[in-house]
Amino acid sequence: MTTAVANVEMAAAWDGDEGEDWARDWRRYDRAVQEHHRVLLDACRIGRAERVLDVGCGTGETARDAAWAAAGGTVLGVDLSSLMIERARELAGRDGLANIRFERADAQVHPFEPDGHDLALSRFGTMFFADQAAAFANIGRSVRPGGRLVMIGWRGAADNEWLRCVFDAVALGRELPVPPPGAPGPFGLADPGLTGAALAAAGFDTVDFTPVDLPFWVGVDGEDAFGYFRETGIVRGMTQDLDDWQHARALDALHASMVEHDTGDGVLFGSGAWLVTARKATR
Repeated sequence: MTTAVANVEMAAAWDGDEGEDWARDWRRYDRAVQEHHRVLLDACRIGRAERVLDVGCGTGETARDAAWAAAGGTVLGVDLSSLMIERARELAGRDGLANIRFERADAQVHPFEPDGHDLALSRFGTMFFADQAAAFANIGRSVRPGGRLVMIGWRGAADNEWLRCVFDAVALGRELPVPPPGAPGPFGLADPGLTGAALAAAGFDTVDFTPVDLPFWVGVDGEDAFGYFRETGIVRGMTQDLDDWQHARALDALHASMVEHDTGDGVLFGSGAWLVTARKATR
């Protein structure tokens, strides 16, 4: 069956190099947002018999934990990345979870079962919609009246030291473009006004934005963190136009930043996110 995709640009990235990186380094990514993961799941309060949708499920950690909590219910995880979906299936099979399934799907247009979920959740997976209003409307149709939406996503660059430090290290005095709030990318949920309006239009009420400020782990030590970041899509993209000398300078600055933030208990940066909760209006 052909998968309908509206978010073409993001699909090309996540079903390409970005998805390959995440599928390979899934342990690192899960460790990086471990504290955010706990905050999200605590807010979900998943019931034993609930039907759960995990949007942008990646390699499936949130979906697997949801499946354990909803042992008498079901979990559907969807993501744009074929490789991450494959990894998610592998890990769920390893854990013997029979109440979970994964599909490569664009949540913006996927034909979810109407009113088919009690809860839709997302851990840093709803920031990449090309059309946020259309995506939340589609997700909203899949949530029953009185059901819940719980998601976490980054606030702006000013609240995220990890991203500022990477930008500053590789900028070399250049004005690098930062994705605006609401645009597909890390700050897709950064503007509560934009996101709140899209959720209200999608039929959600009692929408709440709670700031979450937690350390963001990026490596066991400076060398490990540098080795990881130098190969990320964000650094590759910001250094691709540099000459060899400039590229070396940028990587030296990135290395220095990682070493500077080595606490002896991992490389830690400050981070700021929104925990967004909403309830589907009853008819």
